[in-house]
Amino acid sequence: MERGCLMLADDLLDKRLSGIEVLVLDVDGVLSDGRLTFDANGLEYKSFHVHDGYGLKKLQTAGIKLAIVTGRSSPIVTNRAKELAIKHVIQAADNKLAGFEEVLERVRVLPANAAYVGDDEPDLPAMRSAGVAIAVANAVGTVREQADWVTLRNGGEGAVREICERILAARS
Repeated sequence: MERGCLMLADDLLDKRLSGIEVLVLDVDGVLSDGRLTFDANGLEYKSFHVHDGYGLKKLQTAGIKLAIVTGRSSPIVTNRAKELAIKHVIQAADNKLAGFEEVLERVRVLPANAAYVGDDEPDLPAMRSAGVAIAVANAVGTVREQADWVTLRNGGEGAVREICERILAARS
């Protein structure tokens, strides 16, 4: 299995990933490619990778909880979360650390047993609080530098599936 860029040694990262009970995801730049597309009427469009969705379903089957914390608010995110049975969704999160902490309270999981996936500076406080901080390959430099692991794939292009597979492999 390809490992991506590791800030932690493989064995330490896998040990931390094996204890993950909740995976918290940003949306724009993580579940999507980060581009915001609007039509002439102001309707927003986002694209999600089907491989990511399947990986998330596999995590749920393994008993890992899922959550979304995003700075924007969009009915598209609501619909995608419903489609994937992601129950914990916090949108319009100006403070992603507060959103992350709210998720942990809801699911009753300690920060050490949570992974947070981000791509931009607003994600950093939550990433610093998480047991495993993950950045997608095309995250901004400061986020990649502070992550425990940087994926090989870009956000919206299968990075979340890569994360799901690595968590599942660490648990086996």
